[in-house]
Amino acid sequence: MTTAQHLATIDQLRTREFPSARGRSDVGSSGPGYHLAELSTSEEFWEDDGTRRAEAEDQYAAECAALAQALSVQWGEPQVFSLWSLLVRGMEGEEIPEPWNQLSGSAVHLHLWRFEERWLALGVAQWGGELPFQLIAAVTEIDPP
Repeated sequence: MTTAQHLATIDQLRTREFPSARGRSDVGSSGPGYHLAELSTSEEFWEDDGTRRAEAEDQYAAECAALAQALSVQWGEPQVFSLWSLLVRGMEGEEIPEPWNQLSGSAVHLHLWRFEERWLALGVAQWGGELPFQLIAAVTEIDPP
């Protein structure tokens, strides 16, 4: 997908109503108070020597930076929000609300914008070392914990 297609997906999520129950959507998953979009996904890295993985990581970081720059034109400079403390707090037993729990389990940090009564988060996720990278966006009315 192109940056323009990613922006169109994000614009759709910004205005879409939140569902009353968690489930899959046409672009990812949604639940009470949030939408989480999988904008693009790399291939998996089974039995990889590390080269393809490093190249994919660089590519997804660059795509995220380019999309963040495009969003900054409309929404201003983002906050960079580290998810490390949320991950630790969740591992220690604290209940972390969605989508922040999912995000902290897969991304290191997010670019974060506030608009109207909602948050827009953008980042690169990876659910495990051999699994694909994903360019993800979340729209939520739930404040970061």
